[in-house]
Amino acid sequence: MGRYVKGRRREQHVAKMGPGVVVTGLTLGALAVVSLLAFQANGAQDRAGGAKPVASTTTSSGPAASATPSASATPTVPALPTTSGTGTRVVYSIGSHYVWLVDPKKTPQVTAAFPVTPGSVEPAPGSYAVYSRTAGTTGTDGRQVEHVVRFAQQNGVVFGFSATVDGATPTVDPKAKTGGIRSGRPEGQLLWDFAPKDTKVVVIA
Repeated sequence: MGRYVKGRRREQHVAKMGPGVVVTGLTLGALAVVSLLAFQANGAQDRAGGAKPVASTTTSSGPAASATPSASATPTVPALPTTSGTGTRVVYSIGSHYVWLVDPKKTPQVTAAFPVTPGSVEPAPGSYAVYSRTAGTTGTDGRQVEHVVRFAQQNGVVFGFSATVDGATPTVDPKAKTGGIRSGRPEGQLLWDFAPKDTKVVVIA
């Protein structure tokens, strides 16, 4: 009888706790589990966020991405042709319309090189020598020229180097037979100083 009374009292005590207390306990347990999962998720996100993404390299289309201009706009000077002969000489290329002033005693041996504008007729390839020089005169095109250095005559056409006094490069008239090979005034001065009478002039194709 005594045991029965004690057991009944425990049942009554649990009954007094009621279903609310049980539910509350379950709710607290569930919240604890949710909190633990949230904590683990945040930790994983933090770890993932620690590795910073590598920025991809892209090419901007704005002004900052514009190409750097060339340091020099000066055209490349053609190398002295290997078929230009030997010794101190003026070399004229019909193909490239370039002149080289060559002195083997100097380093480098090409003391100057520059483009020229030929007349309507070109001299035949070969080796010549300066035979006449004139400080200033009127060219076959009627322009005033200076530093005229003549080196050949072929079929009535006189071939020589010169520069116009006004520094202009005239348009060649194909109907007129002219053998004047024109350069700029500074280049004409260089050639004049370099090529006295009897200086070799080599014309190559």
